[in-house]
Amino acid sequence: MFTKLKFGALAAVLAVGAVSAAPVKADAISDFYKGKTLTLVFGYGVGGTYGKYSLTLAEYMSRHIPGNPKIVAQSMPGAGGIKATNHAYNIMAKDGTGLFMPPDSLVISQLLRPTKVRYDAAKFTWLGTVIQSNSVIALRTDAGINKLSDLKSKQVIMASTGKGSQTYLIPALVNGVYGSKFKIVMGYKGSRGSQHAMELGEAQGVSLTWLAWKTAKPHWFEKGFAKSVIQNGFKKEPDLPNVPMLIDLVKNEDHKKIVRFMATLSPIGRGLAVPPGVPASRVAALRMAFQKTISDPVFLAAAKKRKLRVNGASGEEVGKIVASSMNVPANVIKQAQIMIMGK
Repeated sequence: MFTKLKFGALAAVLAVGAVSAAPVKADAISDFYKGKTLTLVFGYGVGGTYGKYSLTLAEYMSRHIPGNPKIVAQSMPGAGGIKATNHAYNIMAKDGTGLFMPPDSLVISQLLRPTKVRYDAAKFTWLGTVIQSNSVIALRTDAGINKLSDLKSKQVIMASTGKGSQTYLIPALVNGVYGSKFKIVMGYKGSRGSQHAMELGEAQGVSLTWLAWKTAKPHWFEKGFAKSVIQNGFKKEPDLPNVPMLIDLVKNEDHKKIVRFMATLSPIGRGLAVPPGVPASRVAALRMAFQKTISDPVFLAAAKKRKLRVNGASGEEVGKIVASSMNVPANVIKQAQIMIMGK
């Protein structure tokens, strides 16, 4: 009888210890974040979708992080997002107080421009993504492109922010695999600057996500100022059932591999990641906070008011896409480098 009582008492003690262990761990995260300010860096201007999503996440994600730290969004434009990515990987705090919204060209830039990047995309840890959106080339309706084949005979001026951005990468890709004659003019500031150039007539088109078009210039398509001509991703945008996918315009099998590789632009952008080295317990807390945020009715209402769509994926899902995208055959990468970057 004594043995049974002793065992029962021991079990009770262990049970109490098990119950109290979880709050202790949670308190450690809360204690760390309480009173701190987190910095959320994004590589574009504040007026585009990267800026809008970053600012909205900064405003509403804090309430879901233990300790409720303040979050400040910081714009760091340059080189189509590469400047901010290099900063996040090499300089950003690795204790869980630095957040980063990677450009959708994260993987593509590393594989096509290895001498320009100072990061390893596979070593970022993803918290999740808010939206997945196809790349869409849109042109002014007065650009003289009445049928798709006109792209092969008529030069069209495209506005671009830089070689690290899809504003450059996608038109250059279409030139290579389809034979279009896009002339890409770089140096514009963000998606808004590129769209403004198109509006002024300095450029006749831009390649952006369908999300960026829908958010900033839906009336262009409704009133006939612009039209979508080609999209690239893993499946058609529901709004664009009659706009051809680039993969369907390509006959060469090696070229198809390049197009599929470039389609990784679609699921990667508009999410959050942290640099390598952040403690696993804080990653777990931030991932949970991200998922709670993008399903929070208050956040969803704010996103809708700002004309931002939410169609998210978990950090684990995005991490798998990035890892898979890095495993592109060397010969395909070499062909893509020559075709898109000219070397």
